[in-house]
Amino acid sequence: MTVLAPTLEAFFVERLINQKDASPRTIAAYRDTLKLLLRYASERTGTQPSKLDFAELDAPLISGFLDHLEHGRGNTARTRNARLAAIHSLYRFAALRHPEHAHTIARVIEIPTKRHTRPLLCYLDMPEITALLAAPDRATWLGRRDHALLLTAIMTGLRVSELTSLRLQDVTLKKPGAHCRVIAKGRKTRTASLTPETVAVLREWLRERTGDPTDPVFPTRQGAPLTPRGVAWLLDKHIATATTHCPSLAAKRVTPHVLRHSNAMLLRAKKVDILTIALWLGHESATTTETYLHADQTIKQETLDRITPTGTPPGRYQPSDAVIAFLDQL
Repeated sequence: MTVLAPTLEAFFVERLINQKDASPRTIAAYRDTLKLLLRYASERTGTQPSKLDFAELDAPLISGFLDHLEHGRGNTARTRNARLAAIHSLYRFAALRHPEHAHTIARVIEIPTKRHTRPLLCYLDMPEITALLAAPDRATWLGRRDHALLLTAIMTGLRVSELTSLRLQDVTLKKPGAHCRVIAKGRKTRTASLTPETVAVLREWLRERTGDPTDPVFPTRQGAPLTPRGVAWLLDKHIATATTHCPSLAAKRVTPHVLRHSNAMLLRAKKVDILTIALWLGHESATTTETYLHADQTIKQETLDRITPTGTPPGRYQPSDAVIAFLDQL
């Protein structure tokens, strides 16, 4: 057996699980990246994954793998960079354990991330939010669940992973201070405040839902927690229904994260400052939240309104008459 296999095992068990106490989502993301890499390397070299070594997984092969992700699998540059970050983490761990492969490891670590354009922020305006919330059929159990879930997502700005991991014991509807407690990104515990409208809807839903304290707030029919993919599926279904009443939705690709963006833009519309929005959304740095300033067209319009006109007359330049031009030159 080569040194790669035991190093890979030690990377997950010692570094990620024992030393860093990485979240299950992080471990799964790193696992999937390295599975893709080993399968790609095995196909290119004809060597079984368990017999691959760092000598085969050199910088040219890693670069080819990254190109394969983009052009063969259709991944975005952001996904490519996330996969590269996982590979870099493994190789930095291996650098201290296997100095005999230092040259190969160093070349892989030097592979840069790829720059990419940032798309315009997508979010829903109030008519679109209203149409989406009206889409679930609240005469059915699933419709009432979906309506409560969508309203909670839009009015709290929770990430889809935070939404699907909510348990009954995490929700407090008592006034004042109604909130839900979530384990946020980076394993930070935070509370998301609930508006009176959200409290009213959740109170009715939880009365119907019942269950043990550790049961999910938004379950499947079988009682299991909804998955992020399940939330995306039901969102697509209700967006299709809402589009018939609000055609502007047809031009937008609405994902669960778009609901989070919509919450931030609702706060911006109420003149909430950017630091408060960062706290509300659980951002570690307000720099992340500044993207909502760029998306807020109201701020830009107010700035334009404050600019003093220069007095430049409208219209295109017209050259003077040829005879007048001749006389002007005398």
